[in-house]
Amino acid sequence: MSSPLRATAELRTAVSTVLEEFLHDQTAVLREVSADCDPVLDAIAALLRGGKRLRPAFCFWGYHGVAEDLRDDGIVTAAAALELFQAAALIHDDVMDDSDTRRGQPAVHRRFEALHREQDWEGSRTRFGLAGAVLAGDLCLSWSDELFSRSELPAEAMLRGRRVFNTMRTQLMGGQYLDMLEQASSTQRGSDGAVDRARRVLTFKSAKYSIEHPLLLGGSLAGASTDLLADYSRFGLALGEAFQLRDDVLGVFGDPAETGKPAGDDLREGKRTVLVGLAVQSATPAQAETVRRLLGDPDLTTEGVDTLRDVLTDTGALAGVEALIEQQVEVACQTLDGADLTEDARGALHALVVAATSRRS
Repeated sequence: MSSPLRATAELRTAVSTVLEEFLHDQTAVLREVSADCDPVLDAIAALLRGGKRLRPAFCFWGYHGVAEDLRDDGIVTAAAALELFQAAALIHDDVMDDSDTRRGQPAVHRRFEALHREQDWEGSRTRFGLAGAVLAGDLCLSWSDELFSRSELPAEAMLRGRRVFNTMRTQLMGGQYLDMLEQASSTQRGSDGAVDRARRVLTFKSAKYSIEHPLLLGGSLAGASTDLLADYSRFGLALGEAFQLRDDVLGVFGDPAETGKPAGDDLREGKRTVLVGLAVQSATPAQAETVRRLLGDPDLTTEGVDTLRDVLTDTGALAGVEALIEQQVEVACQTLDGADLTEDARGALHALVVAATSRRS
């Protein structure tokens, strides 16, 4: 195998190739239905062209952490299936959050709204957009299973990996529901326990499927020991939380030119993140009223975004999240240094720690 950094870069290219070939196959399948289905394929293909391929990278190195000189046959295909699963999650998440953009381009439901408007079709553009996005997300979800099943790995390996793959998909949906529930019920539940609830949402909506489960999937496919899988889990949960916490900070304070989303979009969507939970727990009555009044306002102005940013900073919430990121990164690195895995994988995973938590987009 080439150096870990070069291998990770080569993996990104290999995953993109697998996805392109898979979509080519699916084009033929859908063309039997009608060429009118092309906009669905186009929307999915456009979304899949973006992204950092972090989940496939964690799966790939979870696999190669088990032993030296394991063949790549099959693992790249299995890792690529994670991109389709993520695409399903992103499409549906954007519908639930009523987001306008994703990765610097219109969210999938907005693409279908635009198609309806351009063609001057009958009925509601909004409902057409939502329906198109639901179907596109469902396709990606079912395709993730199909692509995973195409992996050219031994049957016993696939059986081990299947358990992780199935758990990952079910638990993400549970995490998505908890996120939706928290946005609807947080006022009645109050500030007590808000941070704990936010961290639970974060764990099951992001940390597990972003890092822990891809690592466990790769490790399970390679036949990792119980001890190594336990280290993967500890490492993945800590880094996964740091990864999502960084995402939450970028969702409020990030540069739209780098994040691909409007400034303060998470505030307009009313996301009940750890950042918000820390703020409401430490807020003065006036600050708490400001959060209650502005958070979740879809028409929040730039001035309103700045006002909420000031509350998040002045209450110490931003500093608290940064400290938590640092703490979880330390746990991840200590776990990685003590784990019994190949040196190539250790080096690659250390590089991925930096990529996951020091990013600006």
